[in-house]
Amino acid sequence: MKLKGKTIALVAGDLYEDLELWYPYYRLQEEGAQVVVIGTGEERYKGKNGLSVVPDRQIAEVSHSEFAGVVIPGGYAPDHMRRHRALLEFVQRLFEQGKIVAYICHAGWVPASAGILKDRRVTSFFSIRDDLENAGAHWVDESVVKDGNLISSRYPDDLPNFCRTIIESLAES
Repeated sequence: MKLKGKTIALVAGDLYEDLELWYPYYRLQEEGAQVVVIGTGEERYKGKNGLSVVPDRQIAEVSHSEFAGVVIPGGYAPDHMRRHRALLEFVQRLFEQGKIVAYICHAGWVPASAGILKDRRVTSFFSIRDDLENAGAHWVDESVVKDGNLISSRYPDDLPNFCRTIIESLAES
């Protein structure tokens, strides 16, 4: 139970990548974390492969001070998530406080829009490489990249390494 007593935000949005939400959700719980699914206003979100998730709370109801970190799944959802100023500020505040900000696949759009990627080493699904580089990041093609409190990964095949890195980093913080 490496994460007992830690609360982690997991952001949901329509057309999230199912595995990229549910795999971290259960792995973090297995390690003792309280995982709170955060939405951007809807009562339910449907994944790309049909699984639904009901958020525990909405972004307007939470404070960055409640959480040890945030995990942002990919899919098509990040393109919509990054349009919510409150979510971007939430991610920005966590990052500034040295708390874990973890994203996978297309979810790199959220920290890019939050303005926290400048001079950071990151990875993502290859199709958003230009977006991350244009946000000032140094992009590499690796399974998981940890640069300080920022953790990034490419796609579902990387989930074991991604979650292991998140768990180790949260346990150290």
